[in-house]
Amino acid sequence: MVTLVARGRTHHEVAEELTLSLSTIKSHLSRIQDKLPARNRVEIAAWAWENGIVG
Repeated sequence: MVTLVARGRTHHEVAEELTLSLSTIKSHLSRIQDKLPARNRVEIAAWAWENGIVG
């Protein structure tokens, strides 16, 4: 999921690709934000690129 966000996918696109509901995607991204030093999905994407999660 972090990889998809880092590649610029929207919540809807991530949900469709992972065959999950939109609310599940939002919930997971919220939890990821809480665990990372991230205030929003842009910072999640930046973290992923900086830490080699996306290549």
